[in-house]
Parts: sequence; structure tokens; C-alpha cells
Amino acid sequence: MPRTNLNGFCQESILSTSLFIFGTLRHAPLLEAVAGVLPDLEPARRDGFRIAPSGEGDWPVLVQEPGAYAEGFVIRDIQPDMRDRIAHYESAYDMHLRACQVEVGGETLLAEVFVPGDPARVEPGQWSLAHWVARRARADIFAAQEIMRLWGRFDGADLRFRVPQIEARAFARLRAESASPPHKVGMGPPDPQIEFLSRRDEHAGYFFTRTFQLRHRTFAGGMSEEVRREVFLAPDAAILLPYDPVRDRVLLVEQFRMGPYARGENLPWMLEPVAGRVDPGETPETCARREALEEAGLELRDLLHIASCYPSPGCMTEYFHCYLGICDLPDEITGTFGMKEEAEDIRTHVLSYDAAMELLSSGEAQNAPLILALIWLSGKRSQLRGAA
Repeated sequence: MPRTNLNGFCQESILSTSLFIFGTLRHAPLLEAVAGVLPDLEPARRDGFRIAPSGEGDWPVLVQEPGAYAEGFVIRDIQPDMRDRIAHYESAYDMHLRACQVEVGGETLLAEVFVPGDPARVEPGQWSLAHWVARRARADIFAAQEIMRLWGRFDGADLRFRVPQIEARAFARLRAESASPPHKVGMGPPDPQIEFLSRRDEHAGYFFTRTFQLRHRTFAGGMSEEVRREVFLAPDAAILLPYDPVRDRVLLVEQFRMGPYARGENLPWMLEPVAGRVDPGETPETCARREALEEAGLELRDLLHIASCYPSPGCMTEYFHCYLGICDLPDEITGTFGMKEEAEDIRTHVLSYDAAMELLSSGEAQNAPLILALIWLSGKRSQLRGAA
């Protein structure tokens, strides 16, 4: 959630022709992605202010402090189109233009700056641009590119509604780029190439549907015919099957699911492992532990990796990180859980190992990660029980 924000100490915007930036937009690749082109920048400072870390994450917050000064840049004589582009990006984080004064080469200049709609929480010390660049700049640039593709389509609350999933997908893209799965059998065609032709976001809601047109290298050599395909865009997810090796039990969650409902199932409530989207900046392992607490009230003793996989690679970007979680599952552990703000209504079930495996033969286990996790557990059960 890159921000160049202020703590509300400016007058209302007067549509100055200059813009003061002091936070993440000082990073040239991010600024270029937002502004369209890299503008001319002049070093500037705002006296009497400190750039502090936000208590809400790794974001800069400008707070009043006598004797301090905040360094940044001024875009002088900013063009209306560029100003509107940056305003669109900042509106994704509830940022609004206000007027302020900055020092530029000994000259006092009236400029505009983006400030948060709500007062920001701050922490002691100085916010570090270098630290933000190392931690999340690349992901925030990917997110900015998606946000800018929505310019003219959504703004305000409608745009902010889409930002969490946009950011989560950006971090998923980084994980995909940095992953090195072993390719020993499937090596692709000789000299694998993809010729990108066009991309369009047909639907941009909580999830996105993106249409690609491309050609790719074939196994026989040469390039394929032009291919047009729609892809459902979703972030990575962590999937967790809780298991108590002493009591030989597993825990499953039951909840209403849109997929079975849209397909036409008469009872679209599904038995599943614990699962959730991997948040921006979060590891899949941390997500699995967080979701165990949120969806089932469980503290995990250990986390064992089962597999990482695409559930439907022909049409979805979604990627599953599947785990077995070692924990205690006493009789009284079941209940109802879920995050109200995420419209979750979850009931937990504790089943013996034999009862859980019966779900496979009865057909009640219709959730692919559940089937995968139970089959994996069947091969590791003796070892896990022996070590308990």
C-alpha cells in the first residue's frame, strides 16, 4: 500500500501547479509506472516535519516536529494529465490533495501534497525509503501497474475495494518469478518463447478476468497460431489440514462456497481444510498459521509442507501452498469461527482418521486440496504417530 502521506497539517488544495512528493513515489520506477513518464524532479524539503513510519505498515507519514525537515522532490508545473494519474493512484489509498509550502533551493514554493483521509498512526524514528525498496518495491510497482489500468474505470471506494487483492496478486507474481521448480521431464519446446500481443481486463471486481492474445513456440518448432484466452486472476492461497497424531484426528471446516452454488449444487456447503489468501508481504507459512487461528482457533506445533500446485492451470493463476499442521484436537475444540469483516461463517468438525478417509470413498470429499492432503496423510501417518 505505497503512500506519500501527511498528517493533515495543510490547507485545502488550491490546484497549485507544483506537487511535493516525499514517500514511496520518490522511487523512480514506481513514479514512472504511476505518472506514465518520469517527470523532472527538483530536490525539496518541508521544514518542521519528520517522515515517520506508519503504525499500519511500512508507509511514510509526515508529522510535525520542530527542528526537523522532510526531504522529497517537487514536480514543478505538473501537467494536468500527470496530476490526474497520480491522484488516481493515491485515491486507491484514500489520499487527497492539500496545499502546503516547501523549500526549493532557498525559495519558498506553494505546492500540493497528498494527505490521508483519516489520521494515520505513527511510530518513533525515521521511515526508510531504502528499507521499503528492499522489502516490497517490486511488488508495489506491479500493483501500481494494475491500479493505473483502472484509471477512468474506478475511483474512490470502488477502487480501494480492489486494492487488497491487487496487492496480494502482485506478491504472488514475485513468488512465481523467484520460484525454481525442478524441470526434469517437462522442459517445454526447444527454445521456449512467448510472443505477447495484447491484454485486457474484461472484469475487474474482487477478482479479475484478464484476456490475453499471444503466440507461443510449439514442440514441432515455429510459432503457434494466435491464441485468445481468458484467465481468472487470484492470489496465492495457503491450505492447511490440522492433524493430531496422538488422538489420530483431523479437523475440517464447513462453509458456504460460491463455486458449488454457481454450478448448481443443491447444498453448496463444503467440507475443506483450513484455507486463506496469502496477504501482501506475508509468507505462505505465516498465512497457514494465521488462518488456523482465525478459522479454527488452533495454535500449530509444527507445519509440514505437502505440495505447492496450480488447481486449474488452464484458466486460473491461483496457486496453492498445501500443509499439514500438527496440533492438539481435543473433543471441545469444535465451534464456529471466521472473520466477520470477510463475511466468513465457518463451522469446524473433528473426525477420526478412519472417518476422514471414509470421505474419500463416499465421495463427500469434493474439495481437491482435501483429497490431496488426506492421501498424503495416509502415506505419512505411521511416521507421524510414531514420532508423537
